[in-house]
Amino acid sequence: MSTVGRCNNQAEFNIPDVPCLLGASEAGPDVVQLLKGHILFQDLGGINLHSIPPTILRLQYLEELHLEGNQIEEIPPEIGLLQRLRVLYLNNNKLGCICDQLENCQKLQSLDLSDNPLDCGIPTNTLCHLHALQELRLANLNLVQLPAQICKKLHHLRLLGLSGNRLTSLPWEIRNLTKLQQLHLDNNHLCSLPRGFCLLPKLEVLNLRQNLLHSLPDDINSLKNLKHLYLSDNQLSDLPDSLGKCLNICALDVSGNRLHRNLTAFPANLVELALSHNQLYAFPTAVCQLADSLQLLYLKNTQLKKLSCCFSNLTNLHLLDLSENPLRYFPMQICDLVQLEMLSLDDSKLKENLKELHIENNQIEHLPSTIGTLQNLTVLDCHENRLLEIPDSISDIHGLQKLLLNCNRISFIPANLDQLQKLEILSLDRNPLEKPLDEIGLQGVSAVFQYLQMKRTQHLNATKMQAWWRGLMVRKELGPFQNLFPKKDKKGKKDKKKNANKGKKK
Repeated sequence: MSTVGRCNNQAEFNIPDVPCLLGASEAGPDVVQLLKGHILFQDLGGINLHSIPPTILRLQYLEELHLEGNQIEEIPPEIGLLQRLRVLYLNNNKLGCICDQLENCQKLQSLDLSDNPLDCGIPTNTLCHLHALQELRLANLNLVQLPAQICKKLHHLRLLGLSGNRLTSLPWEIRNLTKLQQLHLDNNHLCSLPRGFCLLPKLEVLNLRQNLLHSLPDDINSLKNLKHLYLSDNQLSDLPDSLGKCLNICALDVSGNRLHRNLTAFPANLVELALSHNQLYAFPTAVCQLADSLQLLYLKNTQLKKLSCCFSNLTNLHLLDLSENPLRYFPMQICDLVQLEMLSLDDSKLKENLKELHIENNQIEHLPSTIGTLQNLTVLDCHENRLLEIPDSISDIHGLQKLLLNCNRISFIPANLDQLQKLEILSLDRNPLEKPLDEIGLQGVSAVFQYLQMKRTQHLNATKMQAWWRGLMVRKELGPFQNLFPKKDKKGKKDKKKNANKGKKK
């Protein structure tokens, strides 16, 4: 369904004879005449409506109606007159019930009833008559069960949103939704999945975050088209070997579970893997088998003290999060990750043990501001990267002796870099440094420090001069500095120019 026209929100809700169409100014007269009176799209979301304007319910050609984020308490029976309606958003209102006449909207493909009180419960019978539905969102409705009738009748569903309810189980009839592509069940109370759940041949996105799952079905590899699997914040202690046979999964999130070091199977073509907030203690070597595909790896707070030798095989990694781990030494395997762009080591034990940090020959664009906490660092080698700047906090590493920043994209350096009194080697060549720092940087540490001190002195003197000058003007009663240069009257300036032109004409 393509949206032809969209009218602006109107406080009076007076629908014009000719719709205010997106791009109507570019449409020819024949097109405008054809669409005369045919309003296809109305967006009345978030404007504090307490009821649906009667004029809206008379738009017989209306195909898409947005009423989300209002104060609407009921849907009038006239909603059934909108028999061409395909999209209806009623989420985040105050609806206590849904009228039966909604079932007359037989062309309805997308319906959102989320975030309503619905005191009478979801209108199961009405929904089951909407056979054309492809997207149904029922989030945050305090549901304790999903009616089996919905799974039996709505065979065309492609998206089913049930987030934020109180579901403890799913009906086995859910296997009837053979066209389902997205299933959102996050923030419920599911302990297990029903038998036959994995017989959903079209499923691509499965969101089961924040549930009470203890295990996954052994036949999960039957979900042949599954691409995104979100399982964070459950009670999983292991992953089935069959998960490794899910060849189309590119994103897997199992953070915040009870997983341990003995993980043996991961989908072979993973691009993104999140293992954070699990008690791994040792890095799962099975991850190293994802060297050809893995780009994003999250290992925050997994109790890792070191990385395995095979970690250096993950040469396609772009992002690596190792924060909040008790790492004893900087993992040298990271230096082999030639595609790495973002590395997080925040709140780790490295600041107590790390003495040398070598991250040269990567694609790193930024250093974290927390690098200043690495108080024992003596060598920092960042050459051959894409660094755009150096964080000011680097001046806090008072024991730093060697700083290699050559072959980056740095245009200026921290003004307080000369606080590094133990610095012996500073390499800045092949950076687009501002003048005259580009030449001074080649002369060594002492020359750079003298330059920074001179700039600081100049700035201090300029500040003192400004303060003296302002004080003098006050004592002389000259007023603020800008008053010495009064703005010229634009009108007078124009008149002078006009008179000058008249004189030339004469």
